[in-house]
Amino acid sequence: MSSTPAPRLPHGSSHEALLVLNAGSSSLKFSVYRLSEAENSAERGVSPRKLHLLASGVLEELGHAARFHVKDSHGHLLDELAWPEPAAAPGPGPLGHSGAIDFLTQWLREHNGGGLRLIGVGHRVVHGGVRYANPVLITPEVLAELQALSPLAPLHQPHNLLPIRLIEQRLPGLPQVACFDTAFHRTAPEVSQAFALPPSITRKGLRRYGFHGLSYEYIARALPAFDAHAATGKTVVMHLGNGASMCAIEAGQSVASSMGFTAVDGLMMGTRCGTLDPGVVLYLMDELKMDARAIERLLYKESGLLGVSGISSDMRALSESEDPRAQAAIELFVYRISRELGSLAAALGGLDAIVFTAGIGEHSVKIREAICKHAAWLGVELDSLANESGGPLISRLGSRCAAWVIPTNEELMIASHTLDLLQHPQESE
Repeated sequence: MSSTPAPRLPHGSSHEALLVLNAGSSSLKFSVYRLSEAENSAERGVSPRKLHLLASGVLEELGHAARFHVKDSHGHLLDELAWPEPAAAPGPGPLGHSGAIDFLTQWLREHNGGGLRLIGVGHRVVHGGVRYANPVLITPEVLAELQALSPLAPLHQPHNLLPIRLIEQRLPGLPQVACFDTAFHRTAPEVSQAFALPPSITRKGLRRYGFHGLSYEYIARALPAFDAHAATGKTVVMHLGNGASMCAIEAGQSVASSMGFTAVDGLMMGTRCGTLDPGVVLYLMDELKMDARAIERLLYKESGLLGVSGISSDMRALSESEDPRAQAAIELFVYRISRELGSLAAALGGLDAIVFTAGIGEHSVKIREAICKHAAWLGVELDSLANESGGPLISRLGSRCAAWVIPTNEELMIASHTLDLLQHPQESE
């Protein structure tokens, strides 16, 4: 294991901090936020406390040769480490989530610089089911209910919940908060959440849940500072990254989402297929003799941009490639987004603005340009120079439908919810 010298984390005037965790199948993303004090002692407990990002990073490849890097709030590297590939012979195995939690808590103790005191941990949890429409303080009963939702998100939920158990073992009594990717969409009309299936099946929880809710909630809160008309009107937000979805938002509330029962539905993604005729699954089973796990691997890991191009799941690599397969994948990606945009505009009954966010949405000039040109019929008039410079406004002044580029911040959303519940625990469900 190698290390570079690392400066300590600053702490400012407050020694209290929050940790935000986002666990995947082989990674653990994290952020550390310092809490500011009120302006003076008379205001404490009255004025809202503010969150200040100190550091963010990731432990990745936890099942193989793990890597760690962390940056400060300005993007400057604070520390990085690498673990060797576990040997085939008996000895230390992969770092895993348990080792990652142990390492991270130890690293925070050794590098906090001013005795930062951790007062809570916020977690991204993909699925909150029908019940959880708001973040919740985690109790054994809540954890059991969230575990029971694992069949609804088998590739995400167990990994989201594991760090909660590990933190409870290592730091018993430390408050933890679950923030759900499904919660923001609970405001959508029942008709938009319904499948045309018998009640005996839908009663088991089969409905359109929608995901990426923490990202959409952040954009909905940030939008008034950019476009007051759009914030109170009808907007479609496009969360375009390796995972991709779109959400119709009216007056700050979710009306409809491209994703449905699972996070594989809707748009074509990095490795996920998006919307698929259910008959295709039957064909894969009957004619190609694929079992459930093989189909799962195909739909989640071997399709999307990677599957169509046969080259990469990374939009940057495809955009730089002259291979016709790469261009075909990009064309299909844009087409599916453009078609879904029309559907969501119909669900809204009109459209005042579109917003691009997440990795591709925030950084790909080419993809934004193609989508905006397809959306000309909805009143989007692209300003090419503004688009090339990254916006935030990339439509022409006077455009009937505005187009924006707004960076998302799911981690800040989780930290904000966590702080709110620690200050007002009675609001937890």
